[in-house]
Amino acid sequence: MTDFARIGVAVIGTGFIGTVHVQALRRLGVDVRGVLGSSPGRGRARAAEIGVPHAYASLEELLADGNIDAVHVTTPNHAHYGQVKAILAAGKHVVCEKPLAMTSAESAEMVEIARAAGKVAAVCYNIRFYPLNQHAHGMVAAGELGDIRFVSGHYHQDWLAKPTDWNWRLEREVGGALRSVGDIGTHWVDLTSFVTGLKPKAVMAELATFLPERQKPAGPVETFSAAGGATEPVTIETDDAAMILIRYEGGARGVMSTSQINVGRKNALHWDIAGARASAAWDSETPDHLFIGHRDRPNETLMRDFTLMNPAGTAAASLPPGHVEGFADSFFAFFRAVYTDIAAGGRQPDATWATFEDGHDEMRFCDAVLRSAREERWVALSEVEGG
Repeated sequence: MTDFARIGVAVIGTGFIGTVHVQALRRLGVDVRGVLGSSPGRGRARAAEIGVPHAYASLEELLADGNIDAVHVTTPNHAHYGQVKAILAAGKHVVCEKPLAMTSAESAEMVEIARAAGKVAAVCYNIRFYPLNQHAHGMVAAGELGDIRFVSGHYHQDWLAKPTDWNWRLEREVGGALRSVGDIGTHWVDLTSFVTGLKPKAVMAELATFLPERQKPAGPVETFSAAGGATEPVTIETDDAAMILIRYEGGARGVMSTSQINVGRKNALHWDIAGARASAAWDSETPDHLFIGHRDRPNETLMRDFTLMNPAGTAAASLPPGHVEGFADSFFAFFRAVYTDIAAGGRQPDATWATFEDGHDEMRFCDAVLRSAREERWVALSEVEGG
């Protein structure tokens, strides 16, 4: 069994997702030695709350710590580019939250820097690591679905459905020009590309902002929490929802939508993949069930069960059948895969975690979506910078 305790880790960002990282790393047995908050005071307060022994006062202090081997970046999107470059320059492994950068030009540079550094550089597409998504990836690789023809689905949430809902992702200069697509749509694109082995080559997109004005609180608001106190009206330029047609390499077609204003949908990522021989479908709100569709015999529902799954699915599972594995478990499985490779000295041939190259592909997708929506035409990913 790999000894993860000897690997020293620091987490940048102390909000909702940073705390999820800390909890999953601890479960894995990795030594979380410190955090870096948005300010020294916030960092110290959050470190005390979650029981991390040290709060760094600055990124420079963190990077100078010789006891830190890997750094997790869970900050707002605009900070990823500079922080990741500094981490790799300091000779440390990095796990970066998605989206990897603000533009494909930034992500292209990050890919080259990561290659030159020779360190493990992973993007946090944790949804790959629900066991049944790994199983579906194995099914496609084994030819069980046949040639992939059509990919459809959505990623819908409701946590920004009210004009009083607020989060830093709403601000273009902090979260990027795309919100629903950049924040959750990239998860869908990465996951379906991982399962099918196909990359989008062109898109036709329409973006919608249903709440052009929102009430911004005077103080900070943590993700998925309710705002309170004094507010001020601000103009919103980012997308509440999107509708995207996709052309894939090899001739397959796709259609997907994203929304952060679909009331009642808390975290509903759904994909449906139709092949020439069979189809499969999965939904994140019922993550322990995989639909498998047939033409000439009854359809199936595979309940997550490592006695019935292929090796890819079994490797990602932690709990016995009937004990639901959810959001936090996907981070545990993802980090277990990444840190196994860190302990081995680098990415191994059978690794399934998302690389910076994958993260760059998602940024090219986002830039193509932006151009398509603006110019009202099909845009090839090869047209965007870094393509």
